Order: sequence, then C-alpha cells, then structure tokens
Amino acid sequence: MAALQDDDIAAFFSSQPDKTSLRLVTCGSASSGKTTVVSRLLSESKVMQAMGTDTAMGTDMGMGVDVAHHIFATDQRSFRVADSPGHEQYTRNMATVASAADLAVILVDAHQGALAQTRRHSRIVAMLGIKHVVLAVNKMDLVAFNAATFQQTVADYQAFAAGFGFATLQAIPLSGLHGDNVLDHSDRMAWYTGPSLVAFLNTVDVRETPARHAFRMPVAWVNPAHLEFRTVCGQIAGGQVRPGDAVRVLPSGMQTRVKTVMAGLNAVPVGNAGDAVMLTLQSEVAANRGDVLAADSDLPEVADQFEARLLWMSEHAMVPGRQYGIKLASQDVTATVTEIKYREDVNTGAHLAARTLGLNDIASVNLSTSAPLVFEPCSVNRVLGSFTLLDKLTLDTVGAGAIVFALRRASNIHWQALSLNQATRAAQKLQVARCVWFTGLSGSGKSSIANLLDKRLHAQGRHTYLLDGDNLRHGLNRDLGFTQADRVENIRRVAEVARLMVDAGLIVLVSFISPFRSERQMARDLFAKGEFIEVFVDTPLQECEQRDVKGLYAKARRGVLKNFTGIDSPYEPPTAPELHLQTSKKSAQACAESTWQFLDGI
Repeated sequence: MAALQDDDIAAFFSSQPDKTSLRLVTCGSASSGKTTVVSRLLSESKVMQAMGTDTAMGTDMGMGVDVAHHIFATDQRSFRVADSPGHEQYTRNMATVASAADLAVILVDAHQGALAQTRRHSRIVAMLGIKHVVLAVNKMDLVAFNAATFQQTVADYQAFAAGFGFATLQAIPLSGLHGDNVLDHSDRMAWYTGPSLVAFLNTVDVRETPARHAFRMPVAWVNPAHLEFRTVCGQIAGGQVRPGDAVRVLPSGMQTRVKTVMAGLNAVPVGNAGDAVMLTLQSEVAANRGDVLAADSDLPEVADQFEARLLWMSEHAMVPGRQYGIKLASQDVTATVTEIKYREDVNTGAHLAARTLGLNDIASVNLSTSAPLVFEPCSVNRVLGSFTLLDKLTLDTVGAGAIVFALRRASNIHWQALSLNQATRAAQKLQVARCVWFTGLSGSGKSSIANLLDKRLHAQGRHTYLLDGDNLRHGLNRDLGFTQADRVENIRRVAEVARLMVDAGLIVLVSFISPFRSERQMARDLFAKGEFIEVFVDTPLQECEQRDVKGLYAKARRGVLKNFTGIDSPYEPPTAPELHLQTSKKSAQACAESTWQFLDGI
C-alpha cells in the first residue's frame, strides 16, 4: 500500500465524522503472527476500508523503520494500528508506539505459549497505563483448534498478568492465516462463544468518563502578547473545560478563569479529553510552554522526587547519579536516577538486585528532577504520568517510564532563605569564586599542576581549596569502588562539594580523572555561567604508563586492577574545554602558569 501522508490521514478521518476512533498497538514475540493478523484485517475489504500503510517511525525518537502504521475503518469505527516488531532488539520501538495507544492486541502463539518477549511487552503495556487488552491466541490451526489448549494458554496468561490492573482482558482464539475469528466466528471453533476480533474492536469502550477526572492541559504553545488575542494552546489530558471555569497555572499557582474555548478558529461550548484547543483567559497570567492548566478545585501534584517504573532502551547502561533529560508532557528538565530499587525478572516479576540497568531491563527506581514537575500517577493520567529519558549529549531516547507516586521527602524539604550569598562572601575575599576542574588520565599531571596553581594563588592572597580524587577516597568517597556506577557517584559528590565551596566564595581546584563527559557536564550544570572552568590535562596514554608513579597501569595490564581508566574502562576527552594543556610539550610548572594567566585574564 502507499505510504501515509499527513493530508491523506486528515482526509481519511474527516470522512469518518460520526465514528469513534481507536488507536491500537499489536505486540508479542516475533513468532506470534502479528503481521499476518493485521494483514488479514486490512484485506477484509468487504466490510473494511483500508487506507494505507507507513513503515516509518518518528526520527525524533532515534528509531529505525521497524513499526508499520495502518489506518482503516469498519462501518462502526475508524482505526489506527501500530504493528510493532517482536524482536527483542526492537523493544524500544514497541514501547514508543504503545505510549500513544488506547488498546493493545497481545498475540500469543498457541503452539508455544507466552514467550519471554510476549511477557516483556505485556509488562510494558501495563507500565505505560494501557487498560484495555486483547489476548489474541493465534495459530490455533497448529493445535487443531483445540479448546483445552486455548483455555490453558489463557489461564497461564491471566495468572501471569494478575497484578497488571487491566480493566479489560478479552481472550480470543485466532488463526490469522485462515481468518478464523478475525472478522467472523469460526465454525472450526464452535466452542468459543465470545466476540471475533473485529467485533470486539468495534465495541470496546476505551473512553475516560469526564466526571472521573478533573481538567488538565499541558501548555504546548502560547500566542505572543502582541497578537490581537492571547491564547494558551494544548491538548486536553483529562476532564473537560468550559468558558467560565476556574483554572490554575502550575507550578506557579496563579489563578484565572477561562474566557473562551476554541477548536481551530471556532468557539466551542466544551473541550474534552483528547481535544486540541486554544483557551483565552480572563486575566493576563504568566503561562508558558511546560506549564499545566488544571481545574482550580482539584489540582494535580507538584514534586521533584518520585518512585517510577522504568524501561531502559539504550545499549549503554543506565547508571544511578548520571544526568538525563526528562520529558513529561510538555515539561523538559534534567533528571537523575538516584536509586535502583530492583530490576524485574521479565518472566516471573521477581525483584532482582541491580546497580545498573541494561538494554530492555524494567525496574523500579527513584528519580530526582532539577525542577518540580506537575504530574499525576500514570495509573490516574497517562499524559501527566508517563515520561521519556534522553541522553543529554546525543538527545537519543534512552528510557521510558511511568510515575508511581511522589516521594514524601520531596514535599517536606524546602530551600531555606539565607541572608548572605556567594557574591557577598567572595567580595569579602576580594576575588571571584570559581571552580577549576582538572580532568585527564591517571598520571597525566593533574594533581601536580593543580597543586602548583594552588600555591601560586595562595601566594597572591587568594582563598582556595584543592579537592583531589585520591584524598577524597580516604574519607567522603571511601565507600566507592571503580565501577561505572561508583565513578558517577564519585563525581556527583565532589561536584556538590565544589559547588558549596564556590558558594562560600572560594576558588576551588578539583583534580579528578572524571572520565565521562556526561558527569563533567553534570558538574558544569551545577554552576552559573562562567563559574566552571574545565581544564583538559592532555597526556598520551603511553607517557602516563611510563610515569606510572603508583604502579597502577602495570597492575591493570596484568589484570590485577579492574575498571582502570585507559585500559579496560574508557576515558572520554573533553570536546570544548576552557583550557587545553598538553603536558608532553610543557612542564607542570609551565602548565600551572598557563592556567594562572587564563584565570587572571577572565
């Protein structure tokens, strides 16, 4: 079929004015026959109007072309189907399209039962808040359309999914190859008295009852103030809104009332969940992208620490303490996984200990965000409860998750206002407070250069302190090893200490290998613009090994010392440091002098 075009999609849905629409995702293991069942749906043209197919995924999610999208209609309803791949390496593609689905069709091979990938997909469906599920037991022809096989498969799956909270779990025996129970009841399975797949999809009610949910609308866009009328635009994520309704802008808490509700350029009496609307407000309140408009009488929560379930979607391990971008509705801030509570066994759901997460792992974690988020648990509101994590350097999507609840400590801790600030403390010392961060391989000369610079600044009457990696491992960081997770936590702690010292008005020198760009960026983000000076002490690995004052490289080469930077653990050189020192060309004294001159000139 032809690839879908935006104009074609709009025309298709405009031709279905009196029909409800249903977004569904087909998922399950690669051998379950998903594509055959979908093809059967599309080929039944005597009752269905197939509109087209598109195998392309959104490039903003960093995905390939591994999800087929189809649009078709019956006399009762129009459908958009995302036929997701069943292979384990494409799990993130399935999760991406499932996040927008109203219903999941989970296919199981009747001959094999629910395989590991089927169980993984089922956990993702539940995690992302999909409440309506069809358990399509396919390939019944391979088991001679045996009722007992179907019933056992269903019983096994129901036991597995007992705690998933599905509002609807409709089991249907199918043969996609022959069309049995896809459109009409199959004479070969007369023992089955439930609906066919199409009959169920035509009638299942996935709508949220407006009375159950208060009005919620993430702000996607605000008309500039210089236009004739100012509007706040977005898609309603819950409840209804009418002219005159009292609303509040969160997180600021400013109150106002809705003046008009507009769909396109037309005023409408009510906006419902799922509608894209423009609201004009009765008073000029500050509302920006990332804010949330909510019913004044029933507000969502605002917090910066959460318990969440997380699907890790990157080949690079998730390490607690590392910073990621988080996107929740239209809100974009920085997030850190502060703790992995447990990893889930995909088959049994058993809670397994974990220090990092690998590709396709599902886990319960604690999250901390750089700014408060307006949210509701995903079980209450999928839009305000589900999120994606992004690599801050590449902007690739690396995780998807669902908020379970806010941690109580998030609402009990508040900033204490202080009379003195950094500028006051630095002025007392007649200096500008800064963090000078030396990074490089072990043996590159970081500590020697930092020590010489420290002496030079002290001789000039500057107030300084030198934080050295080895020294801090005797005290503050004595509980940390050298795994990637421990290295991340090592840098997080020293960065927070350095930030406090800069706030005290000091010039703090930090000498740490700090091998990962993401952690150095995390440290930089703690400081105001111009306060963080990254100094790359660039020394070839061979020269560092020749120096090997501590004998560490020799141990690493013998395999005695594991996770050693430059040998069996990577070092990621800075891409744009403020200062680049090449110790193979300059002495430590000359490098310290160059650093002093740089600081003196800014």
